[in-house]
Amino acid sequence: MTRSRILLVLIVLGLIGAFFAFDLQRYLTLDALKAQQAVIENYRAAHPVLSATLYGLIYVTVTGLSLPGAAVLTLAGGAVFGLLWGTVIVSFASTIGATLAFLAARFLFRDTVRNRFNRRLRAIDRGVERDGPFYLFTLRLVPVFPFFVINLAMGLTAMPALTFYWVSQVGMLPGTLVYVNAGTQLARIDSLSGILSPAVLGSFALLGLFPLIAKKIVDFVQSRKVYAQWPKPKQFDRNLVVIGAGSAGLVTAYIAAAVKAKVTLVEKHRMGGDCLNTGCVPSKALIRSAKLLSQIDRAPEWGIREAHADFDFAEVMARVQGVIKTVEPHDSVARYTDLGVDVIEGEAKILSPWEVGVKTAEGERTLTTRSIVIAAGARPFVPPIPGLEEVGYLTSDTLWDLRELPERLVVLGGGPIGCELTQAFARLGSRVTQVEMQSRLLGREDPEAAEAVMARFRQEGIDLKLEHTVQRFQMENGEKILIADHQGQAVRIPFDQVIVAVGRIANTQGYGLEELGIPTAPSRTVETDAFLQTLYPNIYACGDVAGPFQFTHTAAHQAWYAAVNALFGDFKKFRADYSVIPWATFTDPEVARVGLNEQEAREQGVPHEVTVYGIDDLDRAIAEGEAHGFVKVLTPPGKDKILGVTLVGEHAGDLIAEFVLAMKHGLGLNKILGTIHIYPTLAEANKYAAGEWKRNHVPERLLGWVERYHTWRRGS
Repeated sequence: MTRSRILLVLIVLGLIGAFFAFDLQRYLTLDALKAQQAVIENYRAAHPVLSATLYGLIYVTVTGLSLPGAAVLTLAGGAVFGLLWGTVIVSFASTIGATLAFLAARFLFRDTVRNRFNRRLRAIDRGVERDGPFYLFTLRLVPVFPFFVINLAMGLTAMPALTFYWVSQVGMLPGTLVYVNAGTQLARIDSLSGILSPAVLGSFALLGLFPLIAKKIVDFVQSRKVYAQWPKPKQFDRNLVVIGAGSAGLVTAYIAAAVKAKVTLVEKHRMGGDCLNTGCVPSKALIRSAKLLSQIDRAPEWGIREAHADFDFAEVMARVQGVIKTVEPHDSVARYTDLGVDVIEGEAKILSPWEVGVKTAEGERTLTTRSIVIAAGARPFVPPIPGLEEVGYLTSDTLWDLRELPERLVVLGGGPIGCELTQAFARLGSRVTQVEMQSRLLGREDPEAAEAVMARFRQEGIDLKLEHTVQRFQMENGEKILIADHQGQAVRIPFDQVIVAVGRIANTQGYGLEELGIPTAPSRTVETDAFLQTLYPNIYACGDVAGPFQFTHTAAHQAWYAAVNALFGDFKKFRADYSVIPWATFTDPEVARVGLNEQEAREQGVPHEVTVYGIDDLDRAIAEGEAHGFVKVLTPPGKDKILGVTLVGEHAGDLIAEFVLAMKHGLGLNKILGTIHIYPTLAEANKYAAGEWKRNHVPERLLGWVERYHTWRRGS
């Protein structure tokens, strides 16, 4: 540090030290202001210019050194100099003081910070260059952080000092006006009646309302900036246009129609989206057929000497399509038209924040709308693996066209989709090899949950290739070969078909996001705020295209927030609530979860206790021949509040619902323990898990006294 910097630091520290050493803060209180009110008034009347100069210098010193007391000084400005001159003096003094603090921080610390955090600071400087004045104005208008923090932080950026000065001057002016006005009323308080006077109450009401008013001003300024290049129609054809008729889009449109809004739903492919056509519905239908075959193979476990099933894979797949056809009317054009939704089968493109173009078989049309909800869904992610295109591949979207069972099947991916398909095809008769680059399947679940699934997979003859990284695909003498790396060794896996199930990616291209400049998040979903708004406040996104969860039930959950905020956001907006999100993997055994699991609690440093109940001890599970799995509950130390639950076993996806309800409504394990559960049912596992927690928290000292009481009652 240079000599000049050291000198400045010593001066600043000396002044701050003197302020606290001589307890000068006692003069910057409301009580001190009231006590000296008459003296100050007399001095101002006798020396108006000098008193204004001294007051301004004191204010500059306090703000420049980031000392406490600026708020009281502002009130004093109104009390002593009145609304007009008080506002003028405070406005300039506060801005000058803030700029001095800004310059001091830059002079003392910017070089050090730049040398240590050069890459991060460059990124911040680019943002400041682009939007710095607006963000500074917002922070001045709605002080999320204390002003002295803003002064010092901005000094570390590349914002020009002149820009900092004038933006601060303008941004702080409304707040200064409100505080000075309150100060003028404080000067009139002489008694209890003065405190209750309308003028004083009105001034303090302004102090309370100012942040809300300022927030509205910021929203207005921001919207003007965002919408500047787009002409707004004078009137609109619709209240809402929804793009995509999957779970999120259907629920959004349904809610809008239910509250009598004029809503149009646009779908370019099939109503019902992935869930109905290629996801939840067909996969669960396939899993059910496969499970029946596995139960027939296990017939001796139930005292059945011999059982056999004769089936054709094509007929199983035909049943899957039949299930889709049966469910299809729930999501059909006819049903939603009857509900009051205008359904258009065509390809949508957002032309402006208020216009959506739709290309149909009959031609193109343009819809004007107050709001837009993007519910475009997601698709399977296919990584660029050498040779994959040449050998051909299936995904969870395309495998439903299969009518011939693959003899040798490779499944890439150890997540929920990959695991469900692996087990289903293995039970149908394929020799399945599952390839996963991690050391275990289901990496988001606790190790023992994943181990329960892996143990069953191995028992059923599935070849698990863990810690195998796919290198390439190739054809050799007409045979398809996968080459994978395992601990530095090349592994050759011959196969007939490969299913790529390594995740899903949001559909963010082809319908206007690029042209409007709507950004995507690092997760490659549409970037939204807590209210599901995009860059344009009247354009929302929900479901798989928005994340962070890609489940049908969370898409429907988000849709409520998107619909209500889009239609009524001018009056009240709701933050999307992700506090209690359950999910399940429909393998056998099923794995269901809500809230934190143990590995997440450890990673996040959340204090917790673990209670486990083994379902192998449950009467109904024993009778069913499904005596395996567990209920694992996380609670805070010594408390019965539920932080999270992992449930492994038969019908885990159904049993988890009781814990979801309990967490949503703040019910603890004691409440579950005190609830009657039918005997014998699998649901008793939840009660017994609560009982395990209770046994681990028995009040031993109290029971000791109770034992003595009973002994006394026996006369012993």
